Amino acid sequence: MGPPRLTAGRVAAALVAASLVAGCTSDPDAPVASPSAPVDAPTEPVDPPPGSAEATSSPSAPEPTTETPAQPARRIRADTASEVVDALAGGIGPRPAATPAFRRAAGVVQRRLEGLGYVVRRQTVRVPAGVSWGIPVAGGRADNLVATLPGVRRDRPHVLVGAHLDTVPQAPGAEDNGSGVGTLIAAAEATAERPTRLPVVFVVFTAEEPRGPSDDDHHYGSRHYVATLTPAQRRAVRGMVSLDRVGVGRRVPVCSATGPPDALQRRVLDAGRRAGVAVTACESRTSDHWSFVRGGLPGVRLGGAPYAEYHSARDRPDVVDARQLARVGRVLLAWLAPTAG
Repeated sequence: MGPPRLTAGRVAAALVAASLVAGCTSDPDAPVASPSAPVDAPTEPVDPPPGSAEATSSPSAPEPTTETPAQPARRIRADTASEVVDALAGGIGPRPAATPAFRRAAGVVQRRLEGLGYVVRRQTVRVPAGVSWGIPVAGGRADNLVATLPGVRRDRPHVLVGAHLDTVPQAPGAEDNGSGVGTLIAAAEATAERPTRLPVVFVVFTAEEPRGPSDDDHHYGSRHYVATLTPAQRRAVRGMVSLDRVGVGRRVPVCSATGPPDALQRRVLDAGRRAGVAVTACESRTSDHWSFVRGGLPGVRLGGAPYAEYHSARDRPDVVDARQLARVGRVLLAWLAPTAG
């Protein structure tokens, strides 16, 4: 039997379980395991293989402080992530870039982030027409959403967390990629008033899904983001993590784009181990981290386990496991924490 599904009747139970515990051959997004990469010993069952106030002081002695220093967030709220999955995949459904449905979804995400205190800037991307997973799609304009806390500057050292919002035409996109967007928003919520080792820029990308057969027919939003960085902004990026299909499985894939573990991948794997999550090293170029790596910037992907409902009408909210969203959130927050390497 597979992991419990994220149905309305099981969300609460899944969240309690998460707090207590704290593409494949036909799927081009499936991560390829790296046999030489370090893999954490599993702390949970392993999925079967695919197919199966201020302080004051007196002259004589210091007064004790009345404030408690802020502590880093350790967990996301998985119910926040699940609500976003429901809103996107259940409420809106398929949302290819440059469609009215995508614009509605972008509005939902922007309002969520602004409600958490983030400043959201829209970055317009021209998206070509093409064929997306066998279905013709029209071209047009769509927006990346770039969210920062007030005062954060992209020309100063920072890290970036991204997730794509669009889907292929036939899929509601709960796992691909409502799960990534939901986890991004939950991470933004967890870090809005908590310290991180570097400021975080959250980017919700448009047009990640293919519009043709070649590598250059993917990842239009993230490629545009990288291409429009100024030299100072490029130098300021200390690492990018793409959240893509993060709600299936019991291990958390941490994928480089270049084969053997690179420095960023090793740091994220180490963060997962510190968080007590079973992580596995892999290789994948089929997500937005690849745009950063192609552009000479450090990037990795979290997620990408194969699942039967991939790019189909069955990719609905009950595919997504809230416990896996919580695991991925713990890995991400451990990487963002002030003690991270």
